Amino acid sequence: MVQLKEQLLRRKPIIIQQRHHKGHELARKLGTFQLMMFGVGATVGTGIFFVLSESIPKAGPAVIISFIVAAICAGLSALCYAELSSAIPVSGSTYSYTYHALGEIWAVIIAGCVLLEYGVAVSAVAVGWSGYFNELLQNTLGFRLPEALSVSFVPGSDGAATGGVINLPAVVLVLLCMLLLIRGVAESATVNTIMVLIKLGVLLLFIVIGFSAFNADHFENFFEFGAAGISAAAGTIFFSFIGLDAVATAGEEVRNPQKALPRAIIGALIIVSSVYILVAIAGLAAEPVGFFSSAEAGEAGLAKILENITGTTVWGTILAAGAVISIFSVTLVTLYGQTRILFSISRDGLVPEKFQRVNPRTLSPVYNTIVVSVIVAIIAGFVPSDYLWDTVSIGTLMAFSVVALAVIVLRRTKPELERPFRVPLYPVVPILTIAACVYILSGLAAITWVIFGSWIAIVLLYYALYGRKHATLNSYTSDEEISEPIHPEEEQ
Repeated sequence: MVQLKEQLLRRKPIIIQQRHHKGHELARKLGTFQLMMFGVGATVGTGIFFVLSESIPKAGPAVIISFIVAAICAGLSALCYAELSSAIPVSGSTYSYTYHALGEIWAVIIAGCVLLEYGVAVSAVAVGWSGYFNELLQNTLGFRLPEALSVSFVPGSDGAATGGVINLPAVVLVLLCMLLLIRGVAESATVNTIMVLIKLGVLLLFIVIGFSAFNADHFENFFEFGAAGISAAAGTIFFSFIGLDAVATAGEEVRNPQKALPRAIIGALIIVSSVYILVAIAGLAAEPVGFFSSAEAGEAGLAKILENITGTTVWGTILAAGAVISIFSVTLVTLYGQTRILFSISRDGLVPEKFQRVNPRTLSPVYNTIVVSVIVAIIAGFVPSDYLWDTVSIGTLMAFSVVALAVIVLRRTKPELERPFRVPLYPVVPILTIAACVYILSGLAAITWVIFGSWIAIVLLYYALYGRKHATLNSYTSDEEISEPIHPEEEQ
């Protein structure tokens, strides 16, 4: 075995080949539009449908600034993602870029970050979806699921007993997404695109009705909670930009990845940021800051706002229905991203080989998908959402910081690497990306850092006991063995 120091710092060679080993290769079926909808699907929904009630109490009306700060940070990161995804169009996203740029130990740490980010994000969204599902049942059929079947038995962050046992709708949602992903990426992408269009439609409805009740008094004391409130809210919001990373995880299943990936990432960011800011302004215009701390805002908050404005449940029911259908896409794409990252990690030998096995009929990693989905369903069923949001943000911020750092490192170590897209204003943009991420990270709560540190310690222990011995680079004998598949002949 190689020396520990040498192993920890060794970098995976950047070698692109035509084909990969049979049975370990994904189908290349996604185009730019489908990919952009993946990014929008994984992003729009989490931040808007759920997080206003978490972020507005922290920042007040200045939550609009928090959204802008988060969008600027995500935008800078998007440019860095675009350069790396065009130069290294493979699956695995941040994890793969880190392995190529910074070395094995950093790749392991980032793998821990993104697995935490994706796994918890899916769970958090599923828990939030459950609230809209109950709202829809109430408005259309006149009943709600009993609390024992719609709320976890674990008390929330306020310590109050819940009276629940399991969040069953959240579990069912995750398992439905699992079944769709097992059928294949093309089917999943088609369903996702339809759901994203529905989602954008209902949010446009919310914006129009919200602005019809515009009350300028709701924006008084705009900076009441100061800069600390803005950064704290930005930290809570930031997890919702996970969709940008999810786009990059699809590199191995995209036609013409070197052009499609940067276009899809930047396009998704523009759509997502515009929708977020407009919905936040419309919500604040219609309701005072105090509303977002109330119990009714915490569950299906946007639907409640429409009901309060119009005095009827019709529009709120339409929005809840749209949310129930379209938030499915957030869960679907985020779950997809996690399975593809594990696929890449398995290919590098850092997790068991079973996670890279592809079903010959559907060309999807079935075993991988089932294992990930069951774990996520358990978290969604038993962990309240208020423990989950910030944990996702810290993983996303770490991932975005490392991507920016990888751009700088690869520009120095691999200047000859072909880069169809290059970050403008280099090195200002990558440095600003890292600075913006550090600023938002500084606003996260101490308990979030404790959870994050504990998880990374577990990941490093796992690496010491398993990953270090089984890493593919230990027995690297040829370029073909370690290289990544890309099919340029199919891009014409």
